[in-house]
Amino acid sequence: MNDVLALSGVKQAALIREGQISSEELLEAHRAHIARINPSLNAVIALTPSDSAARGPFEGVPFSVKDSIQIQGQACTAGTLGYRTAPPASKDAALVSRLRSAGAIPIARTNLPDLLFAFESDNLLFGRTNNPYNFSRTAGGSSGGEAALIAACGTPFGLGSDAAGSVRLPAHYSGIASIKPTSGRLDRTGHVPPAGGWIEMIWQIGPMARRVEDLIALMPILAGVPIEGLPPKNLAFFTENGILAVDEATRRTVREAAKALERIGYRVEEARPACIDQSYDLEMKILGPDGGDALRAFADSIGSDRMHPLFEGWLAKLEPYRTDLAGFARYWTELDRFRAEMSAFMTNYDAILSPVAAFPAVPHGASIDDAIFPGYSYTMTHNMTGWPAAVVRCGTSASGLPIGVQIAAPPRREDAALKIAHDLEEALGGWQMPAFLFT
Repeated sequence: MNDVLALSGVKQAALIREGQISSEELLEAHRAHIARINPSLNAVIALTPSDSAARGPFEGVPFSVKDSIQIQGQACTAGTLGYRTAPPASKDAALVSRLRSAGAIPIARTNLPDLLFAFESDNLLFGRTNNPYNFSRTAGGSSGGEAALIAACGTPFGLGSDAAGSVRLPAHYSGIASIKPTSGRLDRTGHVPPAGGWIEMIWQIGPMARRVEDLIALMPILAGVPIEGLPPKNLAFFTENGILAVDEATRRTVREAAKALERIGYRVEEARPACIDQSYDLEMKILGPDGGDALRAFADSIGSDRMHPLFEGWLAKLEPYRTDLAGFARYWTELDRFRAEMSAFMTNYDAILSPVAAFPAVPHGASIDDAIFPGYSYTMTHNMTGWPAAVVRCGTSASGLPIGVQIAAPPRREDAALKIAHDLEEALGGWQMPAFLFT
């Protein structure tokens, strides 16, 4: 059964259709496995009752859901004290409903940071989630519970959300695959906090999985339309964004990924958009033109009278970007110029390969450090552009930590990003089973 748990959702669904395993057996095996691994990981905050499966391509296959995405009959806490007694959701989030319609069954809610604001998953309600490759390291945030659970074979795939890297950074830290779709591509109804305000254009719910074939199968289900286009051919790659240098293992991994793609027929060129060194400041400007006051007011309005130190650290980093209305207008002008320059760069390429972050998984509590935090700018770039960006594991650090590579494509070209990610997975191996599962 452990071999079955390590399969992709696509392959688990095939076993059910072929009669080699029943959905009930598969669900029970995942639940029993979660009971074994969760004391070490603290990735799951609650198991959810299993309903009968609808007919569809993922009939009978379990999935997990970040605890900021509503499941009917379950509370949604967003990891914050103000929602600790939240009533059960009256209906599923739109994307949970779409997965159910495809036959998949939600079985677990997963951990995240306080109101989603940290690059590691730790909060005052449920505590911290550990990285499955090294328990002293974080699994990332804000979709860190999802990443840790999927990496440890707790579910084959799940749903996260991303406003600064929150499905991509945990995938990188935890050695799985994920995609942030084009901003606005997928329905965000049923997310907590809800969509709205000036950050609407930078965030998106996205799927996470051990294997890229699941992401390829999930995207049309989630979007409600086919996801397809011409095969990508021309690629740019870079290893430094001019904000924070990456470590040597990350640099080597990106270069090896570029060489692997070149060997199988892609045209690959080392090139970097000139404006990309603005990514960090632009993300912070769009998130914090009020110095974080809107976030503080929202937390206060729902009764979160205390916030996790990592959230407080985020707010402190937003304070230097406080401005007035005229300053906010300048921020948007800068953002428009940045998006135009990035689009002009892409006239010559079908996708860009880059690091996901400056380092592999960092120790618990370190993500907010000034020497580390700007390294998350590699994902912020594509929240600013709104482009789809996928992540797949392509390497391993000397200490055994996963290293992912980010693949960004033009708007609505999720197919291109995922095709390249799949080719990299086949060439370089992708997900590897964490050693603790063998013991």
